[in-house]
Amino acid sequence: MFSSSQQEIIKKANLNHLLVDHALFEQAIQSKSCSHLSDHSLLGFLQITNLLYRSGEPLISDSLYDQVFLSALKTRNPVHPFLSTVEPEPAFSGKTVKLPVKMLSTEKAYDLESIKKWVARIEKAALEIDIDSGNLIYRMTPKLDGYAAYDDGSHLYTRGDGRKGTDITRVFERGLVVGDNGERGQGAGEIVISQAYFKEKLATHFENARNFQASIIKEKELEEHALTAIKAQAAVFFPFSQLPDWRGLAKELLSTFSEKVEKVSSLVDYDVDGVVIEIIEPTLKKHLGATRHHHRWQIAYKSNLESAEVKVLNVISQTSRSGRVNPVAELEPTRLSGALIGRATAHHYGMVREMGIGAGTVIELTRSGMVIPKIERVIVARQPQIPDTCPSCGHSLIWDNDYLYCPNSAHCSAQIENSMEYFFKTLANVDGFGRKTIEKLHTAGVISVYQIYQLTQLQLEEIGFGEKTAQNLLGQLLRSRTEAIEDWRFLGAFGIYRMGLGNCERLLQYHYLPEIFSLNEDDIIDIEGFAEKTAEVIVEYLVTIRKDFFQIYDLGFNLITTPLLADQQENQVSPIWSKQIVFTGTMQHGKRDEMKKQAKQLGAKVAASVTGKTDYLVAGDQVGEAKITAAREKGITVLTEEEYLQLIAS
Repeated sequence: MFSSSQQEIIKKANLNHLLVDHALFEQAIQSKSCSHLSDHSLLGFLQITNLLYRSGEPLISDSLYDQVFLSALKTRNPVHPFLSTVEPEPAFSGKTVKLPVKMLSTEKAYDLESIKKWVARIEKAALEIDIDSGNLIYRMTPKLDGYAAYDDGSHLYTRGDGRKGTDITRVFERGLVVGDNGERGQGAGEIVISQAYFKEKLATHFENARNFQASIIKEKELEEHALTAIKAQAAVFFPFSQLPDWRGLAKELLSTFSEKVEKVSSLVDYDVDGVVIEIIEPTLKKHLGATRHHHRWQIAYKSNLESAEVKVLNVISQTSRSGRVNPVAELEPTRLSGALIGRATAHHYGMVREMGIGAGTVIELTRSGMVIPKIERVIVARQPQIPDTCPSCGHSLIWDNDYLYCPNSAHCSAQIENSMEYFFKTLANVDGFGRKTIEKLHTAGVISVYQIYQLTQLQLEEIGFGEKTAQNLLGQLLRSRTEAIEDWRFLGAFGIYRMGLGNCERLLQYHYLPEIFSLNEDDIIDIEGFAEKTAEVIVEYLVTIRKDFFQIYDLGFNLITTPLLADQQENQVSPIWSKQIVFTGTMQHGKRDEMKKQAKQLGAKVAASVTGKTDYLVAGDQVGEAKITAAREKGITVLTEEEYLQLIAS
């Protein structure tokens, strides 16, 4: 019933004693009923399911938790202390501190009738203090499904138990930014990941978005996927106050409620599990106050998670760039949340083996809104078919914990094609070399990026590209070598395991690019942020790519050299050396990205959002006065584009 990772979470939380009711818990999940659970067993079940959900390893759906099991406790014992406490977040490494403000849970509703009753309570409270209830403005925002946190401008805290949380300021120090180019210090919000980015980049590596979000917070050393997502600003901290919204009167809210929920839920590219409705009148909010569990002036409407029992037709294998072989379940076509679902990721072959997912398996498939469909549980298990060989090249596979890998990196078609496509996508200054082009080149015998750069127009035409297309491809290859790019981005394009763009940049702050191939493990461990295991993997991988790297490097790319920290500290000649700078608005003397690159070359630290550590805010055109005023109030020097250019010229 419990996976190895779930058991580890339960053990770490010191809840192992609750597992004596293991069989009863399994029966409760299968029957979606708690009639056979004693009050004591029900409480234990709620504690475990809540812990696993908030740790990114859910045992049951959120709606099943609320509507069946939590509802049962409310019926049996309406005054039970569990109902009046904030559901605790799992403990992360870090200092536990008192939160600047209490972070309570939110009252939940699953139907329009409950919303109408809540509005009636609001209107009654308004009359009690002589406020015209007919003119009250209600605000509706997407209910983000991420990790709740509080940002006071200098520190970031987990919600914890609502009163004490863990200091996780390290996530900002790792490069996490405030969503939508927002500023620090906006209070409560959630750490979230872009749906589109997760689906494209992470769905084969993480079972769900919460699992990935948890890794950002709790890992002492972030892996490549997390660092890359942070660098791309796909993973962000999004303050609630900054969320897009709908505002209007109660009459408007209730008359077209479903349409408004659907529209508001789609306003952000993050996982949402409903909407939050609140009043914005300060006097009335103060009058309503809060229970120990939630604010009375706010309620969450949660769309019921759609689920269906679905038969697995087959489990197919797909080999990634890294050689990891990922299982994908092909399903009987099933419509959920308006979409026809024919496939679902099984995450890894450890899960397939443990849960018994194979042809004929019956699963519970869940999906809410635009969230990626998920295998919630196995209803009828079947013998899984675990592949012995790579689906791409036929080489024997090897196990690494829960994952299967193809070690034949030099001759595996999938790894070769995925690696070539990854190279050009990471460079980000070249078009035309997507999946179809790469497949066509590989079919013709091209097996490396270096070979692509050696192609002539005649060869491209012989492969099957038209004259104009061949000319365009050659033009893009030339552009990729002549257009300036950072050396850390060039290094990152080789896809070194555990070396996302952030780690590449950090490494090149201590060693010049050509020199990194002579580094040993101790050299890398000496750099802050690199652990022993990571250093071992990096050194091993650098040996394998050395030849390919220098073949491509010697083609003469226009690389922007990352300044060495040692040289910067010795010279300190730049007026912006070691200063933290944020660029905002439209620039007239060049692209903002180019200004950022130049600032880094001059030894500055370029950030995406204003914090208490910001030294300069460089404001171009079309910047709101509120943003500039807020920066000045924090003691930050605000420069116009002209003033900044004069500063660095000095």
